[in-house]
Amino acid sequence: MNAKTFYLAMAVVGAVVPWLFFGSFFALNGLDIPLFLKSLFANGAAGGFSADVLITIVIFWVWSWRDAARHHVPRWWLVLPASFCVGLSLALPLYLYLRERALRS
Repeated sequence: MNAKTFYLAMAVVGAVVPWLFFGSFFALNGLDIPLFLKSLFANGAAGGFSADVLITIVIFWVWSWRDAARHHVPRWWLVLPASFCVGLSLALPLYLYLRERALRS
């Protein structure tokens, strides 16, 4: 398996696995976004993990924007909705897939 295929496969896994958890939350609580956001910081462990991931996403946005400009990665901006709708588990492998594709062309 080459790197491009691996990144694409991990993007799929990175989209599906979090949505298994998100889906069960929304099935149980409905589309209660305030409760969802409150649950991200329900206790110290969840809050620390959520803060870590949110900070990392912001760093990733800046890095991917600069890297995409340097390497002429088309559609790099897809990482923005990917990170909002799922998270870094989708956004990072998606960007690496797009980058790999651009570098090979």
